[in-house]
Amino acid sequence: MKKIQAIRGMYDLLPEQTVLWQYVEAAAMEVLQSYGYREIRFPVLEQTELFKRSIGEVTDIVEKEMYTFEDRNGDSLTLRPEGTACCVRACEEHGLLYNQTQRLWYMGPMFRHERPQKGRQRQFHQIGVEAFGMEGPDIDAEVILLTARLWRALGLDAAVTLQLNSLGSNAARAAYKDALVDYLQSCRDQLDEDSQRRLESNPLRILDSKNEKTQALLADAPCLLDHLDDESKQHFERLQELLNESSVAFEVNPKLVRGLDYYNRTVFEWVTDKLGAQGTVCAGGRYDGLVEQLGGRATPAVGFGLGMERLVLLLEELGLVPDALEQNVDIYIVAVGDTAVNRALQVSEVLRDEMPHWRLQMHCGGGSFKSQMKKADKSTATLALILGEDELANNVVSVKFLREDKPQQQIAIADLVGVLQTAV
Repeated sequence: MKKIQAIRGMYDLLPEQTVLWQYVEAAAMEVLQSYGYREIRFPVLEQTELFKRSIGEVTDIVEKEMYTFEDRNGDSLTLRPEGTACCVRACEEHGLLYNQTQRLWYMGPMFRHERPQKGRQRQFHQIGVEAFGMEGPDIDAEVILLTARLWRALGLDAAVTLQLNSLGSNAARAAYKDALVDYLQSCRDQLDEDSQRRLESNPLRILDSKNEKTQALLADAPCLLDHLDDESKQHFERLQELLNESSVAFEVNPKLVRGLDYYNRTVFEWVTDKLGAQGTVCAGGRYDGLVEQLGGRATPAVGFGLGMERLVLLLEELGLVPDALEQNVDIYIVAVGDTAVNRALQVSEVLRDEMPHWRLQMHCGGGSFKSQMKKADKSTATLALILGEDELANNVVSVKFLREDKPQQQIAIADLVGVLQTAV
């Protein structure tokens, strides 16, 4: 019988990997909580219309990448390809936005039918942040400072660079789009195939084309920053001032655009040159029109998403995985014989009560003393606690040091907690 395997582009995270993911998630949660952000959770399935209206029907995501299907009722449903639209839908549905400010974060899988490659899968994971109800550049600065703090916490601050741009108001962006299209029409035949298609549907995406010939043509194209409206220009200048005063280094990249239609004004990316072509680790920006676009009242908003796969890959690439993550057991408990197993279970529960931060693993499944000690040696434990007939007769536990050259000890069970607290 043929074995069933994971779907292409969707993968398992094994215990040896999840410990690193938990480390990154814990670091992110600590930073997010320190800024007063609260967690929100929403379904992985949404109505397809949510993404068509928010992301844009002529984007690559909606046209080619979404996992969309009809359920048994004939409703069109989609596995979420990103989190911002879902967050807006949830907040609007539950009345969290009108005349309120919200600082929210979420974590979980997203789905896009792309070509799987290193650091990019069809089921991928994001940590996202969304802030609603604040229109000044100070909240833009805050979400960027938050990400900068996370990079420092993970030791990645020297490996990532902040790129910054402004798309201006919707009206200014529309005017720029017309100017860009007029310019590119004159050299249409020299554009790559993807860019020729985007010229009709989403011309701003041509700016971040990876095609060298197209980039050469863009050297003389109209500049987005020259077409900003006055309010957007002031917003962008103030944001740069705030970042400079907070000692956050950045590069203004006038060709930086986001792949989703709902962005306006501030857009940013944290990029690295340590992962080859797929160098974006975190990206976001302002989307002041999205809530209204989805049926709510006009609400200023800004947010970002960071890719867990690329973040983990970057930590591994730079050798920044803490050694302590490899240890998942502190103490391994060996018990030989039924009576010893009975007592060992009791002792292990007492130890967990008294020392909840310790990681204790008791050998289960029987076996000889020799085979159990082999398992103890293979574990990451620093100590083995041994209970056999002799120990039971004397009401003691034998303590064997697995990683240090120290003599084995016998400790009275009543004194075990006090002695172990100084040993581990």
